[in-house]
Amino acid sequence: MNILVINCGSSSVKYQFFDMDKKMAVAKGLVERIGMSGAVLTHKPNGRDEVKISGEILDHIIAVKYVISILTSENHGVIKDISEIHAVGHRVVHGGERFTESVLLTDEILKEVRKLIDLAPLHNPHNITGIKACMANLPGIPQVGVFDTAFHHRMPPMAYIYGLPYVMYKKYGIRRYGFHGPSHNYVSERCAKLMGKPREELKIITCHLGNGASITAIKNGISVDTSMGFTPLEGLLMGTRCGDMDPAVILHIMGR
Repeated sequence: MNILVINCGSSSVKYQFFDMDKKMAVAKGLVERIGMSGAVLTHKPNGRDEVKISGEILDHIIAVKYVISILTSENHGVIKDISEIHAVGHRVVHGGERFTESVLLTDEILKEVRKLIDLAPLHNPHNITGIKACMANLPGIPQVGVFDTAFHHRMPPMAYIYGLPYVMYKKYGIRRYGFHGPSHNYVSERCAKLMGKPREELKIITCHLGNGASITAIKNGISVDTSMGFTPLEGLLMGTRCGDMDPAVILHIMGR
């Protein structure tokens, strides 16, 4: 089975192509500067030289076409045609309380994901754009959404309820959701394997450190607390996000 994995940003598409029988990525790449001058696709087949292709990549639909074209090309591809793409997996940042596991994406499901845009305005719109682009370019091929928040859905109330009136949670869904779930899930599984112990018997602190960063406490394989909160802004100091900050700072600045 072959799976194409897509992670869409506002002007980029990251991808990896996995041969699940061999349990390995056979190609990976990145389309950058979508909708801008100087757009380029960087493609790296496993064991072969990196390839760069420039072009007029006006939107994500065209970007996905470039990805499919390079994956199936005679010189740089890893498959003969799109019939060898058996499924597409999409990272979706915010699933709210609605999505607690990966789901098969349909138009109805996308309507539900759109309702969560306010909770992740920098991520969910572009995730949806990528999904629609793949649906347009790969009709009939299953599209699966994998949610950042899903791994954290079993956190206890003492971890996800804020120190606010409870009505704020019940009426508006104000709570800690947590993010980077697939990363924390994988790292904890890998840690347990390297230690030679069942994850269900361990207490692990996992760190996802990049331009976005978060830390998660995992007990017996379950996320019990995490640094990101209602949105991916909370928690650690990050590349373009302030992380935790005294709310009085905002009021102080507003008064100046």
